[in-house]
Amino acid sequence: MNAALDTPGPLPAPAIALRHATGVEGLTIPQLGLGTYKVSDDDAHRTVSQALEIGYRHIDTAQMYGNEAGVGRALAASGLPRDDLFITSKLNNPNHRRADAMRSFDETMDRLGLDVLDLFLVHWPLAASEGIDLVETWETMGEILSTGRVRAVGVSNHRPWHLRRIIEATGLTPAVNQIELHPYLRQDELRALHAELGVVTESWSPLGRSRLLHDPDLARLAAELGVTPAQVVIRWHLQHGIVVIPKSVHVERMRANADVFSFTLDAQAMGAIDALDRGLRTGSHPDEVQL
Repeated sequence: MNAALDTPGPLPAPAIALRHATGVEGLTIPQLGLGTYKVSDDDAHRTVSQALEIGYRHIDTAQMYGNEAGVGRALAASGLPRDDLFITSKLNNPNHRRADAMRSFDETMDRLGLDVLDLFLVHWPLAASEGIDLVETWETMGEILSTGRVRAVGVSNHRPWHLRRIIEATGLTPAVNQIELHPYLRQDELRALHAELGVVTESWSPLGRSRLLHDPDLARLAAELGVTPAQVVIRWHLQHGIVVIPKSVHVERMRANADVFSFTLDAQAMGAIDALDRGLRTGSHPDEVQL
């Protein structure tokens, strides 16, 4: 375990510049953060508080998770300067219409107890849902950005054609696309488009919902390096320039997931991990999630 994590202070995580859909010049996103999917509101207070003590400064939540209030309580209790934190939330599926989006954003801010959010994402595109138009939803996100109450807006689970459609229709490129991404699902085509457009790639479910923790090739590599399979996978994301938000409610796992800056993966190891791709989704497909 890295002794540096035993003392207060932020993790030595690099930050990536956000090039589009920002209202703040020079805005960056910490490359390593904490995910809170399926963390209850009560547990979110404890978990996020522990994460902040370890040194996490990037916290990811969502309206859908039902834990924004717990996250907000932890932020308030931390005593950390607001500018030291990067907080993300996401628009829930029933809230895509303009009035609902504007109202729910206000509710998100109230639950988090923030005056300004760092990043607000459209959680799912809902492109085939009756009465929903992803272009209109993205236009509303641009309107929310213009209020100054959020520093950047982006999307989640958007496929290439979703991105092209909203950008061509509005001229506003998302700052981030948060997608399922891990060594079993490398998403090469989408990542290449992100690079072309200047969209930051962010990974949810970076451990493949724990499937990767039992991969024999990753276990052998981790043993050779004296680290855990989870640390290997998180390091793989970092070296590919991907923002990664592993989730845990266990403090020792949070510490271990953060202790990924004292080793590197060489080209041979990176290639071996790249070769694990099998196109495996562990979560929902973007085309299947509809109202």
